[in-house]
Amino acid sequence: MSTEPETTEEAGPGTPDTPGTTEQGTDGAVTAKGTTDTGDAGAVGDSGRADAVGGSGDAEGGAAAAEGGAAELSEAEAELAAQRVERERIERRKAEKGGPIDSGAKLSGKAADLLAAVRAVESGEKPVATVFAEPAPAPRRPAPEPVRRPQPAPAPVAPSGPAPQTVDAVRGVLAEGGAPDTLAPQVAAALGEGADSALREDPWQLLRVGGVRPDQADGFARALLGAACGPDDERRGRALTVWLLEQAAVAGHTALELPTLTAALGKQGVPDPDAAVQVALAEGEALVFQDALEEPGAAAPRTSDEDTDEERERPVRVLVGLERYALAEESLADGLARLVNSVAKEAGQAWEATAAGLSGGAAELARAVAGHGLVLHTGGEAARAEPAALLGAARAAGLRAFAACHTPDGRRRLAERLGGEPAEHGVGTVAGLLSGAEGPGRDADGALELDLLIVPDAPQLDVESAAMLVESLPDGARLLLAGDPGVLWSAGPGRVFADLLAARACPQIASRVPDPGPLGELVSGIGVGELNQVAAPGKEIVIVPVRDAGEAVHRTAQLVADSVPRAIGVPADHTVVITPGHGGAAGTRALNAALKERLNPGPGRFGGFDPGDRIAYSPAPGRTVPGVVVKADADGLHLSCAGAPVVVPRERVEGGVRHGWALTAHQAVGTRWPAAVVVLPGDAAQALSRPWVYTAFGRAERHLSVVHGVEQALPKAVAEVPAKPRTTRLQTLLRTQLPAT
Repeated sequence: MSTEPETTEEAGPGTPDTPGTTEQGTDGAVTAKGTTDTGDAGAVGDSGRADAVGGSGDAEGGAAAAEGGAAELSEAEAELAAQRVERERIERRKAEKGGPIDSGAKLSGKAADLLAAVRAVESGEKPVATVFAEPAPAPRRPAPEPVRRPQPAPAPVAPSGPAPQTVDAVRGVLAEGGAPDTLAPQVAAALGEGADSALREDPWQLLRVGGVRPDQADGFARALLGAACGPDDERRGRALTVWLLEQAAVAGHTALELPTLTAALGKQGVPDPDAAVQVALAEGEALVFQDALEEPGAAAPRTSDEDTDEERERPVRVLVGLERYALAEESLADGLARLVNSVAKEAGQAWEATAAGLSGGAAELARAVAGHGLVLHTGGEAARAEPAALLGAARAAGLRAFAACHTPDGRRRLAERLGGEPAEHGVGTVAGLLSGAEGPGRDADGALELDLLIVPDAPQLDVESAAMLVESLPDGARLLLAGDPGVLWSAGPGRVFADLLAARACPQIASRVPDPGPLGELVSGIGVGELNQVAAPGKEIVIVPVRDAGEAVHRTAQLVADSVPRAIGVPADHTVVITPGHGGAAGTRALNAALKERLNPGPGRFGGFDPGDRIAYSPAPGRTVPGVVVKADADGLHLSCAGAPVVVPRERVEGGVRHGWALTAHQAVGTRWPAAVVVLPGDAAQALSRPWVYTAFGRAERHLSVVHGVEQALPKAVAEVPAKPRTTRLQTLLRTQLPAT
C-alpha cells in the first residue's frame, strides 16, 4: 500500500509544485492494449444550450458559526474555526467515554510491545487515547451560544497569516540552516507562536510544511545541529512518523497499518522504526488502535471455552493514525448510529404527504427516507432529479428540508431542476451550510434546524466534513446521501460514501434513470469498465489524436480558442480543459500558459496574473474555486468566484491561486461545463484509472473533445484500473454499532 498522494492532480493551488513523497514508489503503471475511437476528428456539435457554468469549488468557507462582533469571518477563517470547534467537541466526547478499553491482550511481538508502551504513557501527563472504544450513544453537545445566521461579507479577505515578527524570526532560523526564506510564512503558520524556537530545537519540524522532503529536512538539521545530528535522532523518527501519516492522509487514508508504517520508516533510513512510532505515540502525535478483521464464512460460536480460544485467535490489524482523522471517523460513526436509532417508529403525516405527492423512483426514495434516519441513493447526473423532487415535496409538506451540494455549480443545477433560485428552494453548499452562510441556521443546542438533509455529492465528503455535517443534525432528522459512486473520491482523507455502501447498514436506492445522449452512453459504459464506440450524430464526442505533449498543448489551445466556439457555439470561457496532473509537458501549468497566451495575453503584473485571467483559488486545502481575476491593488488580488467577490492578500497569491483554464479532474469534480477538452498526453498513462476517466469525461454537458496521446492505455485503464484502495476504519466502527441490512 502506498502512502503517497494518488496523483499530483489532487494537490490544490495551495500545494507546492514538488510535494514531498515517500521513497516507496508510485502505484502501478498501466500497460496498453487496444485503442478505441468514440467519434470523428471533426469538431461540429449539436444545437443544445450553452449555459454559463459556475466554478467547481465551494466558495464558502469551513464549518464554524460566526461569533458576535463587528467583522464577518472570511470563508477560510470559518473553515479553520470549524475544524477547531469540531476537534474540541470530539476531545470532550473522547474524555466522556472514560478512557481506553483493555485492548491488545491477544497481540504478541512488536504490536504488543507497541500497545504496552502506549499504556505506559496513558497514566502520565500526555495520555494517548485509543479510538477503538466500546460504542456509546453520542451525547448531545452544548453550543457555546445560540448561533446567529451571519450575513455574507461583501468581499471576504483571505487570512493574512502569522504575525510579521514571527515570520521574521523564522526567516532568520531558516537562513542559518540554508533553507529558502520563502518558507517562513508557512513554517510560522504551521508551528504558531514561538515557531523560531521550536524550529531551532527540532529542525525536523520543517517537515510540517507541505512540499518539504525528508532529505531537505535532514540537510537543514545538519546545518543547525552539526555533529549532534544523526539518523537515529529521536526527533527525526518522530517527525518522519507524522510526515508519513500526513502523506497517507493526502493519499486518502485515515490511518496506516503498523507494518506499512514501520516499513516506510525503514525506507527513510530510520534505524528503529518501532521505537520511532512509540515516541510519536507517547508524545501524542498519533493514535494507535486495533480492528478485528471479519473472516468470511467463519464458523458459528460453540462452547464458552471454545469461544475463548476462538476469540484469542481472531485476527486483528493494528493501525496508527493522526488524531484529527481518527477521531473524526469515530465521531462520524457515532453520529450515524445516533441518526439511525433516533427515528420515530411512526413516520408522521408530513412524511406520508411527501411520499404521496411523488411517483417512480422519487416516491421509493421518499418512502425509504420517511422510515429511516440514513438512506443512500446512487445514480448519475440525470438521477439527481429524484433527490430534487424529494426536496421539493418535503418542503411543500411543511418539512424543514435542505440540500447541500459540493460546489456552487452543483447548487445552481439542482435549483434549476426545482425552477428557481437556490435560496428559494433550500439549496446551498456543504461549506455554506456548515459556516452558517446558507441554510436554516441552528437551534440553542447548536443543531441545524432541519428534518431532512440531502447531500447530492456525497462521494466528495471526507471524514471531517462528513462528521461535522452528521454531528450538526438533531435527533430524529433524516440524512440522504446521494451521488455517483463512479466518480473520484474526496480530495480529503476517507471514502465515506463507498464505506457506507459497503457496510450495508441502511437502505440503498439505486436510480434507474439513465444519463441521456451519446455522452451519457459513453460515461455509463466507462462506469462498468467498458470504453465503447458510441454513435455521435451531432458530433458530441470528438477524438483528436496527437503524437507528443507539444502537439497536445497546441491542439488544446486551438480547440478551446477556435474550433469549439466556431463549430459547437460554446465560448472559450464556458469550456474547461482537464488533464491528469499539474506537472509535465502537458500538465495544467503548461496548458494554462499556452491558453493565457492565446486567450488573455498580458504582462502578469500581479504575481503573473492580469484582469480577465481564469483562475483556480484554494481557500482551504482540498478545495478549489474557479474564478476570474477582476483587478489587483494594495489589498491584494481581487477575484470573482462563483459570482462572489474574494480578495486574496498579496502574500497568499503565490500559494493560493493558479491559472484555471486547465484543471485536474479532482479540481473539476462536482461541476459541469457545456464543453470539456480532456487532454491525455503520453506521459499521463500511469495516472489514468476508471474513476479518473469517468470523472473527466463526465464534466461535459454538450460536447467532449479528447486530445488522445496515450494509445492503448486509455481502454486498459477503463477496463482494469479501479480506484486506488484507501485504509479507513468507518466500516469497522459501524459494524460495532449498526447491523448490516
